[in-house]
Amino acid sequence: MIYEKALRRELSYTTGGVFLVLITIMMTTLVIRILGYAATGSVSPKDVIILIMLAMIGYIAVILSVSIFIAIIFVLIRWHKDSEMVVWYASGLNLKMLYYPVLRFALPWLIVISAMSIFIWPWSNAKTTEISQKFKGRDEASMIVPGQFFESANSGRVFFVERINSISNEIQNVFVTDFRNQRLTVAMSESGYIENLPNGTKVVKIFNGRRYEGKPSEGDFKILEFKQYTVDIEKKAQSPIHLSSKESPTLELIENPSPIAKGELLWRIGLPLMALGLMLIAVPLAYVNPRRGNYIALLYAVFIYLIYSNLLNISQTLVSDAKESFTNLIWPLHVLAFLVAIVLVNHRLNPSIVWWKRQIPGGTKI
Repeated sequence: MIYEKALRRELSYTTGGVFLVLITIMMTTLVIRILGYAATGSVSPKDVIILIMLAMIGYIAVILSVSIFIAIIFVLIRWHKDSEMVVWYASGLNLKMLYYPVLRFALPWLIVISAMSIFIWPWSNAKTTEISQKFKGRDEASMIVPGQFFESANSGRVFFVERINSISNEIQNVFVTDFRNQRLTVAMSESGYIENLPNGTKVVKIFNGRRYEGKPSEGDFKILEFKQYTVDIEKKAQSPIHLSSKESPTLELIENPSPIAKGELLWRIGLPLMALGLMLIAVPLAYVNPRRGNYIALLYAVFIYLIYSNLLNISQTLVSDAKESFTNLIWPLHVLAFLVAIVLVNHRLNPSIVWWKRQIPGGTKI
């Protein structure tokens, strides 16, 4: 049917436009947040692009749900305002028949949203955690930044290197202090390099410099000149990566009886169900009286989405805190959304009859 093809084509274009806008806003927010982490030393500046892309991939399911919801409302509002729905109704079609082209358009995207929520979301979170923990577990040589003072993990050693050749590992204008056993050692040199030993450890070797050794507040300092001075690099033990419920695969969550795992599983399953509920609500919600020509339905749509998503998060929290069971909260919210869609459709089909009578079989005759 020409109208169905036109509707699906317009829904595709509008969904793409809304998705681009939302993805741009989300990317801007993520760039600011992750650059802040890089500035404070929580993540490596080299990993910023990867972390942004992983975060974007994780949020695609949510952005797609919102994009399709808004696109359906935008397109149907325009069809009502431009009297295209008048032609639809004049052809013997009613509002319920709009669900066929809308759901036919949305079904592939619902499959994508389900796959992103169940499989891609935990994968992106796990990769993000892996990158962050590897950065935190790197050795001191990797933490040295040219032109900046670096304090070691045990707060007993400070490095300063003016320049580093990333290819040859040569360093220039080196300053190293080491405070142990109440004695301060300061070594300075114009050149040196970072050496990788066969056992996997690293050392900093500096040449033709001076070393000052003594105890603060006392005059027993020693000044020594050296041809070569070696500083051992402390290597952190790589701790095993422990995955939280957000990073765990869905199959592991199903087998895990803990409340936190069940709460995360409820959210992953609930996201595609929420997307379907929003699509069902969007069709009758987008009704606009052509004589009024307003977009009040968009305001209702914002409130419905906020209420729906917050209730889903509350359900997840209740299950995670073991205040409610998984089976008790997995279905009521989504059944309520489907009932709201039915009530709205019946209201649009018979707008002149009191809403509660339209829900009773034969109530239109009362």
